[in-house]
Parts: sequence; structure tokens; C-alpha cells
Amino acid sequence: MSVIQSKNVRVVTIGGGTGSFTLLSEFKHYFNQLTAIVNMADDGGSTGTLRDELGVLPPGDVRQCLVALSKAPELRDLFNYRFSEGSLSGQSFGNLFLSAAEKVGEDFESAVELASHVLRIQGKVVPVTTDNAELLLRWGDETIRGQFNIQAHDFAGRARPQLSLVPASHLSTAAADAISKADLVVIAPGALYTSLAPALIVDGMADALESTDATIVYVCNLVTKPGQTDGFKVHDYAAEIERFIQRPVLDYVIYNTDRPEPHIQDKYIHAGELLVGVDERSLHVAAYKAIGLPLIAHDFVLPTNDGDAIANTRSFIRHKADAVAEALIQLAADR
Repeated sequence: MSVIQSKNVRVVTIGGGTGSFTLLSEFKHYFNQLTAIVNMADDGGSTGTLRDELGVLPPGDVRQCLVALSKAPELRDLFNYRFSEGSLSGQSFGNLFLSAAEKVGEDFESAVELASHVLRIQGKVVPVTTDNAELLLRWGDETIRGQFNIQAHDFAGRARPQLSLVPASHLSTAAADAISKADLVVIAPGALYTSLAPALIVDGMADALESTDATIVYVCNLVTKPGQTDGFKVHDYAAEIERFIQRPVLDYVIYNTDRPEPHIQDKYIHAGELLVGVDERSLHVAAYKAIGLPLIAHDFVLPTNDGDAIANTRSFIRHKADAVAEALIQLAADR
């Protein structure tokens, strides 16, 4: 299937944050029927401040996906601009725009539509839910509240946690419609418990993924997260994805077989982040088909935004998104 033919493939991504941003930035050059479904549990940093002070839905991950799909470089820079001083220190213009548009307009979905028009995006961005909810993590009687707190918590040596959204959140109509019409549904790489889980545990998501005729693909993370996924291999990530969904829905898992340059790998080892391992035997007996590819982008991106304390701690190793896109094109051709 050529790139031109791939324009007719209806692709839906599920996730949020840097993982979705990386894939979508490249996918827009391959697919013109593209929908990004975004998790809505973010409550840290500037997004958390806006939620607390204005009572709005979290704009941060939605903004990143909008910027990734934008065809207007100058507007991408504007929406990503983050104030570094004064009372707005740490706030991005894009987050403020979405929050203001939500206040002025009818709802958050209309705010996203307005931002989509302004940014001239290739495709659509839709919230996975428009219910205002908080992510909860439980082990027995112990509860951790909030995505930001969970993200900072150490799970080492403990059983796999239970996650929920409170109050219960329901899959948005736009998200359900996109999944039902998709040819490919791509679960993007991202923080397993704080980026992917909040999107996958929304009420209605499991049924939507089970009933769609789309091929469902999970793009596995490149590195583990210290204190949460230490020692995880590809099949462990996939198992957690299906545990969140509560259905064995994955058709394919795409994982990395490449290694970064030694000085980059040393930095990750020092930080406790290790390349996700591969257990060939576990993948061989899995119900899904596993596809290993060299997926590390060697043009590394360093954090440069002085106004975003959280962004400056994020990993700068990235997926080679064009290789992922080409693999998806082949899967679409094989359908």
C-alpha cells in the first residue's frame, strides 16, 4: 500500500502526552482520516492549576495532540508558548486558550473544535470523556488520588494496582463513533498507569474496542518507568493494556528492537530507566501477533522549555514515528 493509498485508512489513536504527540506529528503526513482520542485525567502542573482554579476540564494533553496535528508552524509555537514569569508562570498559551474557549462556549468539545480550526489541524482531536473525574489507584485499603500523585508513586515490589475514575466517566460520543468507523485503532506509547489507563478504563471503551471491526495495535513503550514498570517486558505491557480494557482485544503489538547510542543509554541507566525487554517465548504464545522493529529515533529531543518544570523531567528518547506509520500501512494493506 502506498502513502497515497494510506490516505484512505481511518486511523484512531488512544493515549495522550508525549507518546501520542510523537506519533501524531508523523502520522499526519501519512493519513488524512486521523482521530486522536485523548485521556482526560491530567491534574498536574499548569493543567492542574486550571482545573482547580477555573473548574475546567484538563487541556494539557489535548493541546499537545492539537499541536502535533497542526499544519501551521507559527501557531504551533504560539500554542506551545509557556510563560516563564509573573502570575502566569508555567502556563502555556494553548492551555489558556482552551480553558477560555470552554468558559465562553458551550462545552469543552466546542473549545477543542475552535482550537482545531485555529490551528488548521490534519484530522480530529476528541476527549475520551467529557466527565470531570479523578484517577484513583488502589491496593486493598490503600488509595492514591490524582494522576499527578500516582505518577510520582513507587509501586516497586507490589501487586499490579487497580485503577478507576471517580466519579465514573463515560466514553464520549465522538470517541465511540471514531472507534466504530476505524480501520486501525492504535494504542499509543505512554505512561502506563497515568496516561494510557485513564483512557482505557472509561466506561464504554471496552465495549467499543470489542465491537469495532478495526485492527487494534499497541505500540509498546521504549523504556521502563522507575518504581512502576521496573523489569517489565513487552508482554507485561500488553497484558496490562488488556487488563485495563478487561478484554483480549489486541491484534498486534509493535515493539522496539533497536538500542540508543551508548552515552544516551548510560544516561537512562543512571536514571533507572531501562530499555523494555523482550521475552520471545511469551510473545510467541500470545494471542496477538508481535512485530519487532528498530523504533528509536536517533535525532534526540532535549527538553528546552524553562517554564515547564514537569516537561523538563520527561524522557527525550523518542519513537521513530515514521517507522511505526509504515508498519501500520502494511497492516492496513493486509486487512
